Amino acid sequence: MNIYKLTYQNKEQAIADLESKGILIETEDGQAYGNGVQAVVEIGLIVLDVVDEQPIYAEGYHYDVMSTETYDFGSNLVVPKNPKHAFAGYPINEEVHGTDTDSITAELWPGIQPIEVHR
Repeated sequence: MNIYKLTYQNKEQAIADLESKGILIETEDGQAYGNGVQAVVEIGLIVLDVVDEQPIYAEGYHYDVMSTETYDFGSNLVVPKNPKHAFAGYPINEEVHGTDTDSITAELWPGIQPIEVHR
């Protein structure tokens, strides 16, 4: 399993990139996940602080993607120091891209066997 933490200039750029890679696809019923994609999480704008009731945002528009497929996101791939989201069963503060997630699951919950999810 690969987990990608991504940042873009804006939502439109993010959607265009995710669609161009086949992560998000258009169907008759609307938008769907491409092959191997387990989840796409729109983080959006991240509030760093609030001053005088006005939010101060981190640069960029953020998404997290979980997939069995490997993608090259170039400079959009980031390793945040203080992540705002984690996928269930995966450490929030570790880069998981390209690692054996079954070993992570075993380390976090000894004796628990990973399940296969069918969609």
